[in-house]
Amino acid sequence: MVNIDQLIGTAKQIRRDIVTMTSAAQSGHPGGSLSAADILVVLYFEIMNIDPSQPLLTSRDRFILSKGHASPVMYATLARRGFFSPDEFKDFRQLNSRLQGHVHIITPGVDMSAGSLGQGLSFALGTALAGKLDTSPYRVYAMVGDGECDEGQIWEAAMAASFYNANNLTLFVDRNRIQNDRFTDQVMDLEPLADKWKAFGWKVFETDGHDINSIINTVKEAQKEEKQPQVIIAHTIKGKGVSFMENNPDFHGKAANKEQLVEALKELE
Repeated sequence: MVNIDQLIGTAKQIRRDIVTMTSAAQSGHPGGSLSAADILVVLYFEIMNIDPSQPLLTSRDRFILSKGHASPVMYATLARRGFFSPDEFKDFRQLNSRLQGHVHIITPGVDMSAGSLGQGLSFALGTALAGKLDTSPYRVYAMVGDGECDEGQIWEAAMAASFYNANNLTLFVDRNRIQNDRFTDQVMDLEPLADKWKAFGWKVFETDGHDINSIINTVKEAQKEEKQPQVIIAHTIKGKGVSFMENNPDFHGKAANKEQLVEALKELE
């Protein structure tokens, strides 16, 4: 039975980890990490078939973080799930650390090295198709940012995924409506986003990306699809959980200072 309160508590801890490690480094991307926290908690603590003691098990489910600059949420989730010790957070963005600014396969539990936006969906599709060829039961989950959907490679991969019936692929779009230092509709109007994915042959779902129960139910519905790849448009708030970061483009790539960290941690108690 799903313990929603426990998952909510884990998401709060991960948010504390995010603001703490980025503040300590005075570097990183807290905003887009905070918006994705609830989704990763659901995947890693409720949905995915994974074993932290065997991070390279061939039958494991995979997760591809295409918006790889949101590495703090990935590291916090993996550490709290048991892939490595939270003690490593102090090394975030340090030279020779396993916790680089963008996710990298040197980190236990990371399935793709990220950097340039737009590439993760192609990688996730290849991984999903490999699973089909191997008749392996694993599923592939991936996440892209909404601003990342400006990239042409996203739509090339989307077209290929539906053509090859990659029904073992579930994509999250972190729809927080901010990219870098501006709102997405100031850069490129994505709407009607759901209709675009439908036109590319995907089964489309939408969810409140901060409602744990809604995320779980939506993923389980998506898993029932037998022919099409699935996309879940998760409506989120960039900087979720910290009032002065919420919907604030300044905190896309800006860490909290010492005073702001105290305030943020108080809000996340």
